[in-house]
Amino acid sequence: MIKKNILPIFCFILSAILLTVIQPPYCVSFLAWIALVPFVLGVLTNNKIRPILLWSYIISLIYWLLNVYWLMQVTMPGWLTLCIYMAFYWPVLVLCLRFCCERKMPLWFSLPILIIGTEALQGVFFKGFGYLMLGHSQFRNIAIIQIADIFGAAGVSFLVAMVNGLITQLIIDFSLAPAPVAGERPPRMAAVNLFRIVLTVCTICAVLFYGRYRINQTPAFTQAGPIIGVVQSNVAVEASKECEPVETTFLNMLVDSRKCFLTAHPQLIIWPETMVDAVLDESYLKLIPQDDTTMIFHNALVRHANEGVYVLVGTFSGQAVVGDDNVIKLKTSYNSAFLYEPNDIGSRQHYNKIQLVPFGEFLPFRDWLPFLQKLLMILTPYTYDYTLDAGTDYTIFKIPVQNKIYRFACSICFEDTQPRIIRRFVLDKNQNKQTDWLVNISNDGWFVKKSGDNIIAGGELSQHMAACVFRAVENRLSVIRCANTGISCLIDSTGKIKNGFIDGTLEKKAIQRACQRGWFADAVVIDKRITFFTKQGQILEIGCVICLILAVVMSIYKLKGRQKVNYD
Repeated sequence: MIKKNILPIFCFILSAILLTVIQPPYCVSFLAWIALVPFVLGVLTNNKIRPILLWSYIISLIYWLLNVYWLMQVTMPGWLTLCIYMAFYWPVLVLCLRFCCERKMPLWFSLPILIIGTEALQGVFFKGFGYLMLGHSQFRNIAIIQIADIFGAAGVSFLVAMVNGLITQLIIDFSLAPAPVAGERPPRMAAVNLFRIVLTVCTICAVLFYGRYRINQTPAFTQAGPIIGVVQSNVAVEASKECEPVETTFLNMLVDSRKCFLTAHPQLIIWPETMVDAVLDESYLKLIPQDDTTMIFHNALVRHANEGVYVLVGTFSGQAVVGDDNVIKLKTSYNSAFLYEPNDIGSRQHYNKIQLVPFGEFLPFRDWLPFLQKLLMILTPYTYDYTLDAGTDYTIFKIPVQNKIYRFACSICFEDTQPRIIRRFVLDKNQNKQTDWLVNISNDGWFVKKSGDNIIAGGELSQHMAACVFRAVENRLSVIRCANTGISCLIDSTGKIKNGFIDGTLEKKAIQRACQRGWFADAVVIDKRITFFTKQGQILEIGCVICLILAVVMSIYKLKGRQKVNYD
């Protein structure tokens, strides 16, 4: 079986390797423009379709197992389940590509539609997995990614896949062309191929022109905002082992936060997700004694804010009540961000995380299939039911600074990989821009490895940052990332990750800030532009998903009895 399918197996392996090295942390991004060529050639070999489907699934499974290895140390069953599910997209592409080529549909058009369709579905099921998209490989190619403010990150994936489709089509056409007769001139390139080349080149030139235009116009639509401080902790998190004591983590954060304030004088300081391991909801604080650890944390944050700075911290919240047994219980429980304000004026503004992590913060299907709860618990990193409630409000934080009120939104953890979540923060009911910048607080300490006293970064840290770049461009917002173990950075509204800062102790180069403890402070830039993507959303992806579903249905319908397909 292997000998008969050696060519498609080799092609699939080659594409899997190329799709790996184009993404962070390797970032060999130019190979993205040919990464799918071997895969498509392997699909269109004159082999029976069933072995092709099988081998595409096996190699796709290996690809996902290796590329999201960082999830294995959190939950091995969850890692396996995710990879088994994600691997099905390659066989889907096999079916659809064969169907499209059988119908003589040009690859330079059909391939990008199918790729965007599968990526869109990848970002939906099980609350979405917004990593390792084809377009993410170009996160450093600032001119190319500007089209994300129209089409989202999918637009970049579409362009890269289009080039892959064109190259594959040319290879197929030239390989099938008859050899020239001796003494005769070789045949000219078919007019249709010339048209495809010209159209693709013109599309790339148009994208580059648009990108340079949007970049060059940026100064006319931007203004200087306040100085923001970011405190990065460096704590490896393992659910099955005791981590650094929460008191130690809090004290280290507070020390670095005060250094940031006293040195750089920022108007806002940000702490990472859940680094204040306590419930800071007012209903809970009213029920606990002053010597409780949570109250000590709260009072310390109040004193810090009263020094004259806003402090945004990642923590927990929930509605607390006293039960019949006089024990404080939480009726609801949220992963939250709380804003401590100078002089502690009024109730604290807060945001409750809306997009929860499946098998990490909630159990899918638990309410529908309660008898499966024990089985589903195997997929979580916990030995107990760690279930949170999802927030419902897209909170806009407001901070007055020098007679001006700034407004910002805060996403938590993987929410910044989900474009449909982020865009809902940006506009008010009248379609006016209500957000000056976006904050992302994250705890990526789950995805690092501790070796003795050293903490070793995994690929997730840079992959997470690359995905966040596109949220900045899609909505023309500066993004301030604050992550435990990194990578904390400032991304401007053109998607450029800023190296350096006004002051700080972290590495100057953003990509090198992984697995460091420290802080930095820098001025955020406010972009007033409202984008097509923010207003209209993921139209391109919706259209591609519809086409993909139709292709799948028709491919399955035609599959019976089809063993070989002639692609002449």
